[in-house]
Amino acid sequence: MKLVIGGSSGFVGTELVRQALNNPAITSIVGISRRKTPVPPGSTDDSGKLKSVTCDNFDSYSDTLKKELEDTDACIWTIAITPWKLKSLGGDLKMRRFGSSISAAILPPRQRTDDMKVLEEDGMMAYGLLRGEAKSRVLEFAEKSNGKVQSQVAKPGLIAAPGRVLPTIPGLPQKELSDIAVALIDQVVNGFEKNTLSNDDMTKVGQKVVAGQH
Repeated sequence: MKLVIGGSSGFVGTELVRQALNNPAITSIVGISRRKTPVPPGSTDDSGKLKSVTCDNFDSYSDTLKKELEDTDACIWTIAITPWKLKSLGGDLKMRRFGSSISAAILPPRQRTDDMKVLEEDGMMAYGLLRGEAKSRVLEFAEKSNGKVQSQVAKPGLIAAPGRVLPTIPGLPQKELSDIAVALIDQVVNGFEKNTLSNDDMTKVGQKVVAGQH
């Protein structure tokens, strides 16, 4: 399986790369980020599975990047716009462009007959509208792809990790980073269970993985 990870040098992306390197079902990883994607600390890549591709402008894909996206089996997209940058984006136009950049990543030329796309969405209130736009575009592409694209949106809420202090927000659940990555990797490898994966859904998927049922 060839897996593309958007935002591969970031907080969630780094853990996805770590787990993908350890998963024998994944034979090729393309990490797309604004900076180089290293092999995570404590991991090795003796077989050369990881290919790092930098991208400075997610409104426009270079020919080199488009070439790397060819024959992708699955894409997990974690690139986000942080709340403090939202105001400078220019409103609806930038929202549409951001959603389009995600959509473009799941429709490169392919030789095989199926494709998958996961948009990891944390649902933070300050930019929920922006990410909701991207979500709707991803699901819409799947509906119009005649079965060539399968889509899923993951909504884990606040992401916890060792040493990370999180605020308590009523109604917004917390989930460990490693558990989120387990669920997302499982879904692209073994197939999507539903269009939208909630925090509770990810817990159930993780439990199945631990129990050896996936």
